[in-house]
Amino acid sequence: MGTLTIRNLDDTVIRALRQRAAAHDQSMEAEVRAILRASVASTDAARPPLGEALHRRFGPENGVELTAPRRDRQRPPPTFD
Repeated sequence: MGTLTIRNLDDTVIRALRQRAAAHDQSMEAEVRAILRASVASTDAARPPLGEALHRRFGPENGVELTAPRRDRQRPPPTFD
């Protein structure tokens, strides 16, 4: 496991962390670990798959209508005789 040092925290932040840790009956360090763990987990879970995100952003409901290109037969592969 790694170690993280955070410098220059405001006294109000430290006081709030200390109160929050006491309310959860744990050390301030354990409280910060829990906050960071929850923060990282929530951003990963909230992120939609790329295709779905693109469809939401560029879909017909946003004024963008894309048509699929016509797919003709592929040309025959070259021969190297």
